[in-house]
Amino acid sequence: MVGFMRVSVCIGDYAATPYCISDLGINVYSIEELCYCMKENTFLLDPSMANDSMLDWIDSECGLHELSRILNSIRHRKDSFIPFVATLLSYVGLYDEQTIMDVKTTLRDGAGLSSIERKKSQIDYLVKKKRFQAAIKGYENLIEKWESPENGREQLPPQECLAGIWHNKGVALTGLMIYDRAAQCFLKAYEIDSRQDYYRDYLAAKRLELTESEYIDFVADNMDGYEATLDLEREMEGLVHEWEEQPEFLRLYTRRELRESGELHRYLEESGEIVTILKESYRNSVSE
Repeated sequence: MVGFMRVSVCIGDYAATPYCISDLGINVYSIEELCYCMKENTFLLDPSMANDSMLDWIDSECGLHELSRILNSIRHRKDSFIPFVATLLSYVGLYDEQTIMDVKTTLRDGAGLSSIERKKSQIDYLVKKKRFQAAIKGYENLIEKWESPENGREQLPPQECLAGIWHNKGVALTGLMIYDRAAQCFLKAYEIDSRQDYYRDYLAAKRLELTESEYIDFVADNMDGYEATLDLEREMEGLVHEWEEQPEFLRLYTRRELRESGELHRYLEESGEIVTILKESYRNSVSE
């Protein structure tokens, strides 16, 4: 019995110069890559991406002159972004009709979001990709916009959204191990929206920020959160147990044994590899 495999025929040229989807921080080199990124990140798409820069890239780099012309005529219509995306996906032929319908539904669901809510979703994506520095700047810009006196021109989303911005800024700061500022963000989020997970994250950041004795004093001065503190300690014990079962922990444990046994050459070799990995991870986390 002969099996069949679906084959997608690529169209257009492979670009010499990539197109950067600025809201996602992703470079693409073909029209198929552009469609894939749009489909996989539909909720993050913003109408502003249907611009001259994209159309010029499709026309000059991909050589898809007809597609560029069609999209250009669509984008000048009222409420044109959903037809723009649907036409692009249909023309390239990477996805079936049902998938394109799902993309259109997601875009309609997101159309009711304010610009702040949509931008928050885009910045949250940066946190997931561990681009913490860029995310922190993005959250700070949103907070500044929210608090600006000129914001009377735009209806703000519910306060829960602002709390989420503060909280996720704290998550990004935690990723950079800036625990004191992260704790302040988590506390601010809790003051706006009294969610227990916000308070737990505040305690966790203080636990990482302070020394053992300082944290004990901190807990003693905040007895209202005593039960939450006990829950946090139990959770941290579980996380430590999970960490000790990970390959990374075993590698570090082996490295310590090498040092104690006098195998300095292998110890330094292992240390160098670990430092290289950590440096690369840090560069990625602070990249713009």
